[in-house]
Amino acid sequence: MHASAETQPSGLKKLLRFAASVAPGIFMIGYVIGTGSVTTMAAAGASYGMSLTWTLVFASLFTHIMVVALSRLAILTGETTLFTLRNHFGKPVTIFLIGALMVTQLASIIGVMAIVSDVMREWTAQVTGGEGVSQIVWAAGFTLLLLGLYWQGSHGFFLKVLAIFVTMMGVAFFVTALLVKPDPVAMIEGLLPTIPKVGNPALLIAGMIGTTMAGVVLVTRSVLVQEKGWTTSDFREVNRDSGFSMTLLFFINAAIMACAAGTLHISGMEIERAIDMVRTIEPLAGAAAAALFVFGILAAGLSSLFPNYLLGPWLISDFLAIKRDMSRMAFRVLVVATASFGLIVPIFGGSPVQIMIASQALSPLVMPLLVLFTWILINKREIAGEHKPSLLLNVGMGVTLVFSTYMLYLATVGFLNRG
Repeated sequence: MHASAETQPSGLKKLLRFAASVAPGIFMIGYVIGTGSVTTMAAAGASYGMSLTWTLVFASLFTHIMVVALSRLAILTGETTLFTLRNHFGKPVTIFLIGALMVTQLASIIGVMAIVSDVMREWTAQVTGGEGVSQIVWAAGFTLLLLGLYWQGSHGFFLKVLAIFVTMMGVAFFVTALLVKPDPVAMIEGLLPTIPKVGNPALLIAGMIGTTMAGVVLVTRSVLVQEKGWTTSDFREVNRDSGFSMTLLFFINAAIMACAAGTLHISGMEIERAIDMVRTIEPLAGAAAAALFVFGILAAGLSSLFPNYLLGPWLISDFLAIKRDMSRMAFRVLVVATASFGLIVPIFGGSPVQIMIASQALSPLVMPLLVLFTWILINKREIAGEHKPSLLLNVGMGVTLVFSTYMLYLATVGFLNRG
């Protein structure tokens, strides 16, 4: 009995230590899994079944390599990513990167608010039997709510509540994926990289990669490394943190795709409206699927909109190496201006699903440059010192550069084909 009592706390301590070690990776999952990932993965499953599983594998693998490299760079320099880039490549290049990242941020805000307001409009129309509450009303209401929370600095509890709903939706996707039992042969065949010949798969693939391998998330990784206090003795822990989170991210994305493949794809349906995604969890939730999905997608949308509002000031603070004081009037004006982009689709119209996918496909446009600069810096003698990257990491960075360049090509082709 005495031995058992001793081993129990020891096991609990190990579990808590492991949980603490992967906390930065869990934060990344929470940021990545949102409206964009749900929309792109569900659209992929509905249109092409499990044939694009290879995209999820590559997205997780190359994101892992970049997370490891950027974490290494932050540890070796003790600086945030953009400040390091500014010191070694100059202000013009770094300002270009900031501008490109902010474009992807604004596109994401446009897409997320388009999906959230459209889902709410469709849902209220089904509940009331009328036309529902307009997108403009929903978008304006949510924008004012988030800005009010930001202005008061009281968003912490609100984001925790949203996280509960997002988690519930994530669990629903996992359970539904088990219920619909995706064809294992189709999943294995989907590991072979192929591009479908119908529709606009190039834009969708670029969007799937962009929602996972997001430049914004990668650049802000250095802040998490600093907050964690990692040093050169923690390289192994960094690798474990990233490997665990990217593996979990793969399974979450695969579950969403499998749900759509097992419901919409076998029925010959594609996702044309945001509310169509409700059917992906109907095998589990039945009549309650609409409510579960609506609250889940609403929570995912609002929880991802909030950090997107703050991203501009974060990037500027990173670049200038100043404290992220969000009460500065200049930052507050920037946040309000940024939030207003969410009103574009509700006011001027457009297909929320297609706009969401296109917004995610913008991320690969800046990725090759970020990969190249990071690769150069982690090999620079004055930075690496005695901690030179391994041959495996260097090969990984080389392959990542080739892959990200190809995704840039696919994104370009996809945007051109939209016309």
